[in-house]
Amino acid sequence: MFFDISLPRGRRRVRPVGAAALALGLAAVTGCSSDSGAGDDTVKVGLVASLSGTYEPVGTELRKGFELYLATHDNKLGGREVELVVADEGDGPPTAVPAATKLIKKDKVDALTGLVGGGSVNAVLPLINQAKIPLLGSNARPPVKDMKYVWTTSFLSDEPGKAIAPYIKEKVDGPVYAIGPDYQGGYDELRGFTDEFKKVGGKLANPDGKTKWTPFPKTTNFMPYFADIAKTDAKAVYCFYAGKAAIDFAKQYAQSDVADIPLYTAFVTEGSVLQAQGDAAKDVYSVLNYAADLDNEANRKFAADWTAKHDTQPTTYAMASYDAAAVLDQAIADAAEKGEVTPETINTAIGGLGQIDSPRGAWEFGDKAHSPVQQWYLRQVRKDGDQLANVMVQDLATLGS
Repeated sequence: MFFDISLPRGRRRVRPVGAAALALGLAAVTGCSSDSGAGDDTVKVGLVASLSGTYEPVGTELRKGFELYLATHDNKLGGREVELVVADEGDGPPTAVPAATKLIKKDKVDALTGLVGGGSVNAVLPLINQAKIPLLGSNARPPVKDMKYVWTTSFLSDEPGKAIAPYIKEKVDGPVYAIGPDYQGGYDELRGFTDEFKKVGGKLANPDGKTKWTPFPKTTNFMPYFADIAKTDAKAVYCFYAGKAAIDFAKQYAQSDVADIPLYTAFVTEGSVLQAQGDAAKDVYSVLNYAADLDNEANRKFAADWTAKHDTQPTTYAMASYDAAAVLDQAIADAAEKGEVTPETINTAIGGLGQIDSPRGAWEFGDKAHSPVQQWYLRQVRKDGDQLANVMVQDLATLGS
């Protein structure tokens, strides 16, 4: 790993323009969904994303990213017409499981994609394994044991923290305060940071040496937590928040007693939340697997297509979902070339794909975790023309397995 604060060659900036529900779901899934309700030349894809609740901004980006790929590829994947069926994940498992059950049992989808929350992924896995259809998740995913039908085009939830921890140790002269939401995604994200930070010799400013957890999703007032941070010797703060919680966190941080302490994050400034945060987000550092100003051919096309349709910068959420469609495009074509297109042949084909030409830079699935082996980037919120943007500062690390 190295830290070069000059812009790397080839990456110059461009201007892109619950238990009962689970039991019901398992009972309802009575076999493989290869008996699709779609015609022989049509592929059905189910997309489950948070279209309501705390993470509605994230789920909306997932939906738009997948739809953008379809819109720019004649609504076809692998040469076949696509029927996209969308369902609302809500805030987690209690709504995610019924949504996935409907897509698998009633709609008979050939593949499932989306899923914002790590808890939702774990809750839906039994349905996926029993139905034997591929889950191509497009947001952060927790580790899972049975990988046969599980893939992600995003990353494992602990990787952002792992990628940035050595950089923070090098740049921050003193202890760092860790804070995050009290749920599965928060546990994974913060564990990645705290474990790696301690491994490279860093010290947490938290009085008990452990991450401070904020109740999810009900925490909207972060001021008491910032007052507690101010009582420590913290020289920086590292956190993970997304969606509406990220807006509250960033705005209140800028008005708090710790406003002058550098803030390093995963996701806090990503997506439509940045414009809602406004100047409160200026100078905040973040770590992600994508920046909208990466200079490569795939990103130039993606960013141009996105901004023409949405008049905003593309996000890692939209990019990962766009890539999920690209993966299915190649996998369905490969399955068709070798014979019948079914959920199982699509899944097998996904496992045989090589490099994916992506807006984030080329990546491929790791054999161990079925997640991308990919580059991570340090970004900072700065003015880009008339708008604030997450501007790529430098490469951090390549992670994945």
